[in-house]
Order: sequence, then structure tokens, then C-alpha cells
Amino acid sequence: MHLDEPGTGALTARSSRVVNARKLQRRRERDKTGRFLAEGPQAVREAVAAGVVVDLFYDLDADERHSDLIDAAVAAGAHVHPCTDAGLAALAETVTPQGLVAVCRFLDQRLPEAATLVAVLHGITDPGNAGTVLRAADAAGADCVVFGTDSVDPYNGKCVRSSAGSLFHLPVVRAADTGDALDLFPHAQILAAAADGDDLYALDAAGDLEAPTVWLFGSEAHGLDDETAALAHRKVGVPIWGKAESLNLAVAAGVCLYASAAAKRRAS
Repeated sequence: MHLDEPGTGALTARSSRVVNARKLQRRRERDKTGRFLAEGPQAVREAVAAGVVVDLFYDLDADERHSDLIDAAVAAGAHVHPCTDAGLAALAETVTPQGLVAVCRFLDQRLPEAATLVAVLHGITDPGNAGTVLRAADAAGADCVVFGTDSVDPYNGKCVRSSAGSLFHLPVVRAADTGDALDLFPHAQILAAAADGDDLYALDAAGDLEAPTVWLFGSEAHGLDDETAALAHRKVGVPIWGKAESLNLAVAAGVCLYASAAAKRRAS
């Protein structure tokens, strides 16, 4: 068994370390401390690789199944804490805990100097959708993701899990105002994803997706408000060729980001 302090027993739900870590389930506490929770072996593995794990809590089953990951956390300087099942469950936000929860430092949020593909989220409050867009942006090779006006906290537990580790792979920036965030990319075209926009594939055929691009995505329920959409150089839509009424936000974002990424690869 891995123990942070020799002779120390497994922590319970009432242990002070567990109680304090559990507070990070609230955004106010995350912002106050600059810490957040990452749950499950995939997220923890990426957090350890990124060097941001401060504390790692695990149940006794995980001590056997993920001993290599716990060893890696120790080697990276993290404190490790065995927990009872109830102690680990107090930290987990899933119905079926996966045995590992890490307390992590906020990530480095510096923007790349020459970004050519960026996703900006505006008013996206669903953490599952936001995390999935982040995952798609990472897979498409985007340079960063910006969480703009009224968007969910990227360090929200569900958002972290939905990103499937991608939160730790590319710069993620929290911006209080979407307009201010767009000003950070003066040399890029701004394309607003909208159902009534120009055909995405027509733009691709014309070579318009080869330029440095900032994609602006609004909420699934309401899209972009007129004022924010007006900040874009043009509105672009993913055509619906079947009978579906619309596309899920994360799916549409993935299609747009991959179209840009493919166009840039062809042009290089």
C-alpha cells in the first residue's frame, strides 16, 4: 500500500484532507485556491504528466489496479492518500467512482504567439458539451480554447471528465468577455457557427478555411446573440443533408474544427 505518511490509515469522508478537497467541487473555492479536481485514471494520468497534481486520493482497489499511476504521482512530487470507499466517494462526482481523484493546480493559460486555429465558447453553460468541444479541439490540433462570456468553468468536474484528458493538452483560457477575447487574435478570421450561415463545405472548396481561424460557438439552446454574432467576419453553417433537425453543439464544433484543420494540412 502506498502511504503518504507511514503508519497513517485510510482517510474517511470526515478526514480534514478529504473535507477540504471536497470544497473544490464548488467554483468559488476553485477560484479562491487555484485548485480543481480531476477524477478517474485517464484524467489523473494526464494531470500527472502535466505536472499539476498536488494531492492524489485513491481507494484500496486502485492501489492494486493503478499502482504505476500512484507511483508516477509520488515521483512527480504529489502527496498520496489512501481512502476508504466512503472517503473516495465523498470526493467523486460520478455515480460509480473510478478509484482516483486528484487535486490539481490551475493550468498555464498563456496564449500561443501565432495561433492558427482557436475555439471560442460563448454562453455555453452545459459542462458536458463544453468538455466535448475541448476534446474535439484538441483532437483537431487547435492551438487553444477560450471560455468566453457566461460560459461554464472549464475546471467544473463534468467538464474536466468530458474533455477526456484534453484539458491538460492545450492552453485553456477563461475570459470574462468574449469580445475582449476575440481581440487577442487580430490576424485571424472569425467565423461564427450558425444554422443560417454560409455552407461550410463551400467555404472549404473556395480555400477560405486555410487562413488562421477563430471559431465562435454559442450555446446549443440559443446559439449566438445578434451582438456577438456581429463580431464575426461571417456566419458559417454545417449543412444538414438528412432528416435531423439540427446537430448537437459538440458535433457541429467538431465538424467545423476538423474542416479547418484539414484545410490547413492540405495547404501546408
